[in-house]
Amino acid sequence: MFDWLLWFTHMENSKPLALVLFFGVFCGILIYVYTGKQRGQRLESYKYIPLDDDEPPAAAPAGNRSPSRKVTDHE
Repeated sequence: MFDWLLWFTHMENSKPLALVLFFGVFCGILIYVYTGKQRGQRLESYKYIPLDDDEPPAAAPAGNRSPSRKVTDHE
C-alpha cells in the first residue's frame, strides 16, 4: 500500500521528481509575470517613479509646524 512512499525515499527517484516539480513552478512564475497586458502596463508606469521631480511643498510659516516634520540635530 505504501510502496510509492518507499519509492520516493530513494534519492535516484526523488531528485528528478523534485527537478520536474521546481521547473514547473518556475515556468508558471514566468508565464504569470510575462503575460497580461494590464499588469505589464501598470509595471511600465512605475518605471520612471524615481525620476519624477515634483514641486516641493510650499514652506509653512515657522509657528505652524506639522507633527510629521523631521527633526534635525541642530534644533
